Amino acid sequence: MTVTDAPTGMTFALSDDQRLIVQHVREYARAELAPKAAAYDRSGEYPREQLRGLADLGLLGATVPERWGGAGLDSVTYALCLEEIAAADASVAVIVSVQNGLPEQMILRYGTDEQRGQYLKPLAEGRHIGAFCLTESGAGSDAASLTLQARQGGDGWVLNGTKAWITSGGQADTYLVMARTGGAGARGVSCFIVENGTPGLSFGKPEEKMGLHAAHTTTVTFEDVQVPQANMVGEEGQGLIIALASLDAGRIGIAMQAIGIARAALDHAARYASEREQFGKKLREFEGVSFKIARMAARIESARLVALKAAWLKDAGQPYGKEASMAKLLASEAAVDVTRDAIQIFGGNGYSREYPVERLYRDAKVTEIYEGTSEIQQLVISRAVFNELT
Repeated sequence: MTVTDAPTGMTFALSDDQRLIVQHVREYARAELAPKAAAYDRSGEYPREQLRGLADLGLLGATVPERWGGAGLDSVTYALCLEEIAAADASVAVIVSVQNGLPEQMILRYGTDEQRGQYLKPLAEGRHIGAFCLTESGAGSDAASLTLQARQGGDGWVLNGTKAWITSGGQADTYLVMARTGGAGARGVSCFIVENGTPGLSFGKPEEKMGLHAAHTTTVTFEDVQVPQANMVGEEGQGLIIALASLDAGRIGIAMQAIGIARAALDHAARYASEREQFGKKLREFEGVSFKIARMAARIESARLVALKAAWLKDAGQPYGKEASMAKLLASEAAVDVTRDAIQIFGGNGYSREYPVERLYRDAKVTEIYEGTSEIQQLVISRAVFNELT
């Protein structure tokens, strides 16, 4: 799939350049990420080495224009690259997805040139890691109820409160923080850039999660954290608008992460079914197994097509929020079902940490939750459908 000048010109053919880029990323992911994924899952070590390698490939600023240190890729190519990364190591993929889809896009679309030079460029070049601070313990799906306060003080703002479930918390250099600068509701929220090392900024220990162990997730606490006025992104009161608009791009990334996880599970299951024998036959010769493989493949391909359509719409400058939510909904549910079925094909071996499918199953589940739960995606989609009736 590639982008043409005509809004209706979507095609399923990749250009030579797109194929070469995706092939190069696939080779790198299989050689450098996949062999180490299980060890990082067990140790919980943050994958700095892998991120440096991906930065060298331009993938920590994939869709950022070259002017600001990025690779300037189109969204379709980036999405396919992210699938390759996720198929190798889902923890690395979510860090890459968050970086590209949230802090970078927020600064690129809504920041000033000064902010782009000071913060976006080192993010896009991979010298810095970015984090997105929206969720709180009492404000998850209901993002407009966040309570972290920003009050005016000196030549800027003073932040107090705590964020929860922040990917790369403590590891990131640059934090895009949503804070309440006005009254209740969405219009009272503003967006700030906060640097790691700012006095009063602290981090909890990494959460002990079901999966994605190498992608650290922590609380982030603000105690009289002073932020200059120059670090406000957009206008006062626009923070939640900026955050939610950027989540559309982020949801394409999570959809591709889910697709990569599911594809890896399908590959492992198909190979195992071709090698394992029971009752004198290969597992693949039993319809109970081969039909399961067929449905797994069909669900992955269906989700991929919707995700790439959303990426194409983004590149074409057309609205893509509904399609991004559809992609995330379908891909995340497919990932959970496909990885579960892969374990079933492996039988008892699938329940063992000696085989990769149990890790893929653990990694898949959170794709139904973060960057908007499946229930939130259905809310977004249904609203869009009803709006189209008018």
